[in-house]
Amino acid sequence: MSDDRIVVGNLAGAFGVRGEVRLKSFCAEPVDIAGYVPLYGPDGRVFPSIEIMGQTQGSLIARVEGISTKEDADALKGVPLLVDRARLPTLPPDEFYHADLIGLPVQDAGGTRIGTVRAVLNHGAGDILEVAGPKGQTVLLPFTQAVVPLVDIAAGRIVADPPQGSV
Repeated sequence: MSDDRIVVGNLAGAFGVRGEVRLKSFCAEPVDIAGYVPLYGPDGRVFPSIEIMGQTQGSLIARVEGISTKEDADALKGVPLLVDRARLPTLPPDEFYHADLIGLPVQDAGGTRIGTVRAVLNHGAGDILEVAGPKGQTVLLPFTQAVVPLVDIAAGRIVADPPQGSV
């Protein structure tokens, strides 16, 4: 995926049999995702319009132009939806998009390298940094103020205080 595009949601499968989809929005206000069209798939596919039909537990119900059957919706389950970074709001200096963290080095308070951020995960209980360690191991760090006290995008680094035994 290009650095010029940011993931703002993903398709979460069919809702019903007429092509409606469950849509997971990562926007602060979930329905705002419809205002960022056109959205793109990682393969370059364009989704030119989205109509929000309602909500269900944990997702929106939507009609997405180009998806007209249950089979179409199911085939696209899990596909990330991206928007051009230039269309997103400018953030204050102390805020950032998760995509800005990918590739940043992570070190402890003493300056020892823990690894490099590979992904920002969220399985429902909060964000987790997936860090590729220097020996190829994967380290999962809760993305909380206590464990990750400093994210310095300008300096290109993250300082973490990992829980005992996690590194």
